Amino acid sequence: MRVACSESVNTASIEVIDTGAGIPAEKLEAIFEPFVQLGRSLSSAHEGTGLGLAISRELARAMNGDLTVSSTEGSGSTFRLTLPRAK
Repeated sequence: MRVACSESVNTASIEVIDTGAGIPAEKLEAIFEPFVQLGRSLSSAHEGTGLGLAISRELARAMNGDLTVSSTEGSGSTFRLTLPRAK
């Protein structure tokens, strides 16, 4: 995993990039819905409720920004948080 930061005149962005399994294209928006977790089974060792991405996106949008994802199955995902810069 790596993190990249960038700025423009009006915005600041943080990207979190991983080289994991990736997310199928048809599931990209679903992961931002409350209580959605991909690849979970009853025997999964991972804990969580599936609220983190939903809450994070809502907070970003409340601040006039956004939280987005791009992904390629088998190659990983990039999550980008973009927020307006203070004036």
